[in-house]
Amino acid sequence: MRKTAQRLLTEYGLAAVVVYFAIFFAVLFGAWAAIGAGWKPTGALANVGAFTAAYLFTKVTQPVRIAATVVLAPLAAKLWERITGRRPGAIAAAPTTDEPRA
Repeated sequence: MRKTAQRLLTEYGLAAVVVYFAIFFAVLFGAWAAIGAGWKPTGALANVGAFTAAYLFTKVTQPVRIAATVVLAPLAAKLWERITGRRPGAIAAAPTTDEPRA
């Protein structure tokens, strides 16, 4: 999975990051709203519980979100290029060697 993320960042740059976080926050706040609509908590502590449940749901759906990012990042990069006339900037991938840093 790490190689897939590095390839996405190298090839599609900022477009892949934006797509991933857009999906992440859409799922998180969508789940939070759905939980809030079906369950009417009382007090501030109950609201924190609803958000925690939404976060856990978001973590469970992570493989699906990553797959969606792999599919949608190339489309987002093409759209970005069409709108701006330039490719989204590539993000430098972390070093892949396991050598200790000095």
